Amino acid sequence: MPNIRLPDGSTRTFDQPVTVAELAQSIGAGLARAVLAGKVNGKLVDSSHRIETDAEVAIVTDRDPAGLEILRHSTAHLLAHAVKELFPDAQVTIGPVIEDGFYYDFSYKRPFTLEDLAAIEKRMAEIAARDIRVERTLMPREEAVAFFKGMGELYKAEIIASIPDGEAISLYRQGNFVDLCRGPHVPSTDKLKVFKLMKVAGAYWRGDSKNEMLQRIYGTAWAKKEDQEAYLHRLEEAEKRDHRKLGRQLDLFHMQDEAPGMVFWHPRGWVIWQVIEQYMRRVQRDHGYLELKTPQVIDVSLWKRSGHWDNFRENMFFTESESRDYAVKPMNCPGHVQVFNQGIRSYRDLPLRLAEFGSCHRNEPSGALHGLMRVRGFVQDDAHIFCTEQQIESEVMHFIDLLQRVYADFGFDEILVKFSTRPPRRVGDDAVWDRAEAALEASLQTKGLNYAINPGEGAFYGPKIEFSLKDSLGRVWQCGTMQLDFSMPGRLGAEYVAEDNTRRAPVMLHRAILGSFERFIGILIEHYAGAMPLWLAPVQAVVMNISEHQIDYARSVAEHLRKAGVRAEADLRNEKISYKIREHSLQKLPYHVVVGDKEVAAQQVAVRTRKGEDLGRMAVEGFIARIRAEAAQMGRAA
Repeated sequence: MPNIRLPDGSTRTFDQPVTVAELAQSIGAGLARAVLAGKVNGKLVDSSHRIETDAEVAIVTDRDPAGLEILRHSTAHLLAHAVKELFPDAQVTIGPVIEDGFYYDFSYKRPFTLEDLAAIEKRMAEIAARDIRVERTLMPREEAVAFFKGMGELYKAEIIASIPDGEAISLYRQGNFVDLCRGPHVPSTDKLKVFKLMKVAGAYWRGDSKNEMLQRIYGTAWAKKEDQEAYLHRLEEAEKRDHRKLGRQLDLFHMQDEAPGMVFWHPRGWVIWQVIEQYMRRVQRDHGYLELKTPQVIDVSLWKRSGHWDNFRENMFFTESESRDYAVKPMNCPGHVQVFNQGIRSYRDLPLRLAEFGSCHRNEPSGALHGLMRVRGFVQDDAHIFCTEQQIESEVMHFIDLLQRVYADFGFDEILVKFSTRPPRRVGDDAVWDRAEAALEASLQTKGLNYAINPGEGAFYGPKIEFSLKDSLGRVWQCGTMQLDFSMPGRLGAEYVAEDNTRRAPVMLHRAILGSFERFIGILIEHYAGAMPLWLAPVQAVVMNISEHQIDYARSVAEHLRKAGVRAEADLRNEKISYKIREHSLQKLPYHVVVGDKEVAAQQVAVRTRKGEDLGRMAVEGFIARIRAEAAQMGRAA
């Protein structure tokens, strides 16, 4: 006679075991129609799961995040079902849920075409409309291996054979289609109403390039049609904002095969870079940071002592000279410790904040490279704070204040925070990690920040706080970090003289706000769709003449603006003014300054914004004052 406690605190008692679906029916017909699965004592289960003892139970519908994930996982099975009906010789492999959708990998004799995708999507809708019951069964491992081999599903058989012996294998059947899965899944296919196949791509079996190349079909699925339409609209907007496309269109940068993962910055792109670097240099100086510069290439012995050799060498570049092995630095921290180690340090010198715009290189897989977002050569706004254990909390809070100011200046007002704990591969004993995690979490709590726990995702040398930005399309980008390190300073011989005259290893805080400049500029380009706020715009104003009679005046206005600190250009071409305005609008230049005979006579300028707003005529000094006021607001104005 199970006694069931619901999330609202109410209880229901039954004379006999009851399924999740029957529990939903007892609550109301509407919930019975909406139920997708259940959560019994915190574990997700199918709606057919029988509750035989007292339990805490929640009904899962498509309004719950778990419900949406179940919809997507079930739609992946629906995709595989449709492929098997249309292409019986295809073998199914794996089909997990991913962000905003799902994929399924198939082995087939020829590539799937766009016409195939359309046919598969149509068949998925037909299968869903059949309202086929989805049923879970258990099967012994060896029997399951033989079962899938008998169907010709050799990949499934291989997956099952790798599962430990004695473990029962759960299978899900919908009509004549059977798949291996832990579940849970929707109770019937008619729950799957809103989905779309997106693309097909290649993927190696088990992610190993030595294995067969499979075909991966990507799809998306949602609870409501309007949610999917909004998602597809976001994708369309993201395509328009693609920083690689805008980088070419706005003449900011390019990349080429001769330097994979490396950026060729063009003059306009380099202006953006320099504005950001000078801004960061200024705010860090104002917050007590000392800037330094460390070598690009360092003997591998240092990387072995720091722990990078054991934990990171597969991502490093190496070189050799005069029978001596060197590594191109993948990060700056060991070099900063070497600066700290010069001379005798006292507790009175702490905290010591050392910053570097450090150029680093990491040997990322070529398939993972993606424009500015994933590169091999990059520069970080990197800094390391050497402090005592008692100073950790105040230093972390000081950093958070700085980070929040910087993000606001760039126009980001929503910051998400995650606390990442110890990973499986790490240096230092558990006692050290206990202290490190406790210190960082205490800082977050004292600051009053909401944060999520990210288990096992810390750096190999310490736990970390991750700060992510939400852009104008609602996408989340992880940029800032604060990493606490009790291990590396001691490994590299760093020490200071404490108040009691003993020598102690300092605590080392690794921190960045923007992360890599390359990636952050890519984020900015997409966030603003290339229309940078005035303070970041590589060209802030373009001065255009209407006819040849105003060439000298237009040139003098542009020179006046430049001397006043405005990044201005003059367009004196013999073209129609409408053509010039359109061209510079496509270049997303903030201000278009037009001079004709009337402006020359009045010694004024006619000003338009890139959005087409006509600001009328004004004195050049008035225009300069307007630009200075807007630039001073930085990204906050946007």
